Amino acid sequence: MPATQENELAVIVYAPALVGDDRRPLAVVHGMERALPGLRLEWTISNEGQFIPLPQREAWLARGRPDGEGFQLICNGNESDLVSVTGWESSADSSSGGQAQLDVHAALPLAAEGIAAAADVLEGVAEGARAFWGHATPFSAGVDIARQTKNWAANPQPPPRRLPALKLPWDIRSPEIPHRLGWLNYWSAAAAQAIGFPDPARDADLLSRSRRTETGGWIVPLTEAPLDLDNPAHLDALMRAYERFPVIGGRVTPR
Repeated sequence: MPATQENELAVIVYAPALVGDDRRPLAVVHGMERALPGLRLEWTISNEGQFIPLPQREAWLARGRPDGEGFQLICNGNESDLVSVTGWESSADSSSGGQAQLDVHAALPLAAEGIAAAADVLEGVAEGARAFWGHATPFSAGVDIARQTKNWAANPQPPPRRLPALKLPWDIRSPEIPHRLGWLNYWSAAAAQAIGFPDPARDADLLSRSRRTETGGWIVPLTEAPLDLDNPAHLDALMRAYERFPVIGGRVTPR
């Protein structure tokens, strides 16, 4: 299930839609298990909130969602320390570039172990899904960041904390363009090219914390500690990143 509590870290990536006998859901699960030693995602949760073991999880994952494309929620079966991931398809009409996409949502505890593994978890999920872009962000900061995406007709209020307003996904011309920023950002090689990262002269601070992935993408933290928008230094880091990358959120059309 997506992160819904202040003590959770949300990991969200956006990838090409699943096709045919697609093995990416299993690759996502394996990526998370490699990132968090001892993690086994071998359970799901019933509509009544009961944990159900999955002795044949590969076949179960391959069946997808009964209500549409994607894959059902799979978790570690530990209510007090829940780690979960699920994926569903966004239609072409509601996705950037007019292309249907797979949205993968994972959640893990915002505690020492989860924070230490967050970059590896994000990389495992993103590379397993072959994502365009994604991020890992504490739930509380993610709420304000999500409110940057504006349907002005439905909600004329400006975004919180003087953050810039971002376009709706279907108004962004390419799936490689990130919709928004987060604490830890995953940019595929194509996404990094689309936003103009890295520029050694302008991105020295970001590069000091960033690393390449096996596929040529990037993991880019905005701050060392989990993003806390009540911290003026963290809010300033987020604002500076939006200023540096005006293509993000469809505010400027890439050249």
